[in-house]
Parts: sequence; structure tokens; C-alpha cells
Amino acid sequence: MSLPIAVAAGPARAPLYAVPDPEPAAPDPAAEGWDLVHAAQSGDRAAFGKLYDRYVDGVYRYVLLRVSDRHLAEDVTSETFLRALRRITSISYQGRDVGAWFTTIARNLVLDHVKSSRFRLEVVTDEVADPTTPGAAVAGAAGTPGPEQQVISRNTNDELLRCISDLGDDQRECIILRFIQGFSVAETAQIMERGEGAVKALQHRAVRRLAKLLPDTLL
Repeated sequence: MSLPIAVAAGPARAPLYAVPDPEPAAPDPAAEGWDLVHAAQSGDRAAFGKLYDRYVDGVYRYVLLRVSDRHLAEDVTSETFLRALRRITSISYQGRDVGAWFTTIARNLVLDHVKSSRFRLEVVTDEVADPTTPGAAVAGAAGTPGPEQQVISRNTNDELLRCISDLGDDQRECIILRFIQGFSVAETAQIMERGEGAVKALQHRAVRRLAKLLPDTLL
């Protein structure tokens, strides 16, 4: 006599759903810049042209802010990229945006010109306050702005630039590099050949000084 055998039913299978593909990672501008450097070092002439297109506006803006003469700024910018082209095989990855390297070359050219002509570096306002300049005076500030960034971001206009011109040379350059050019503290330290702690302290003093120089109506 056969006995019926009860078969226990297993757990019901969960319905299958298509798993969406992960979103592609956003391109890293710094990494793209170094990729172009490596290509240029390998003999790709077009790669250096792309580097020029990517960084020429930032270099020109920096130089113009330092020398207050459009024609001189154009000459210094051109010389910056000529020197960079001659030295392209000597540069290696530094963990920072390659724009800091171009700006360092431009800075050295500006300092050479200052030594030869003995004129005071000033900030111009007519061509720097350009609506096409991303973020105006906060080009590189990311995340939630702190008190120092708020002082800068509230005053991206000619009056702010005129007040920047009243700062000492080191404070002025620190503000230009950090908030107008958008370089990080580490990149600014590299360009100015200072420690990061010194740049932070310099930035803090410069912004406090700006807050005193700006008219009350702009604060």
C-alpha cells in the first residue's frame, strides 16, 4: 500500500527586475588636463592646443589682475604658453590641476617684469568683471560657503576689485588665486611657494581686511 507523499512547496520566487546601469562618473577636469599633458609629452601637438584652449582664459585673467595692462597681459600670457611648451616634457603629475603649473609660470614672468620695471602691481576692474567669468570672484569655491567665502561672494563687483588693489601684494595675490582663479589652498600654496598653513592665515587676514575696506552698503 503506497502512502501519499506531501511535497512542501518552497518559497515563492521574487519577481525579477532589471537593475539599471550605474550612472557614469562625472569627468574629472584635473585628470583630463593631465591626460592632455601626457599626450603632449608623447608628441601629440593637438593635445597642447587643447591645453591652451582650456587654460588660456584663466592665465590671462590672472595676469591682467596683476599687471593692469591689457597688452602686457596678452604678451605675458603668450610667453607663458611658449615656456610651457618648451618645458612640457619636464613636468610630472603633481596631484593638482595642471592649471596651477601654467599659473606658476605666469607668476614668475610677472615678477620678472616687476623687477625690471619697478611698478606697483594693481588690480584693474574694467576687463576683469566679465559676466562670462564663471563664479566671478568665487570661481573655485565649492560646498557650503564659510564666512570668508560669503564676504567674497556678496561683493563680486568693481568696488570689491578696487578694494583688493588696496591690499598688500601677498594678500592681494592670495585673494586672486583663491577666489578669482578658484585654486585650492594646496594649489595656491604651490604657486606662491608657501606652506598651506601660511596661505590659510594669509587668506584669513586678507578677507578680514577686505571686510573693513568695503563700504557698509556692500556688506
